[in-house]
Amino acid sequence: MTKLKTKKAAAKRFKVTASGKVKSYQAGKKHGMMKRTNSQIRNLRGTTILCDADARIVKKFLPYS
Repeated sequence: MTKLKTKKAAAKRFKVTASGKVKSYQAGKKHGMMKRTNSQIRNLRGTTILCDADARIVKKFLPYS
């Protein structure tokens, strides 16, 4: 059987942890910071873990993770 191709766009945006969870960047921090509070901006730093329903979709695009 041939190798499966990874969707490179998904590989650049998501990482899979050792326990199999999917990590991604926080959403909502690209623009419009004036209307957000300082605490909202602080909480949007770093990465987050996707919920199981979204992670199941992303894992289809990352076959060897």
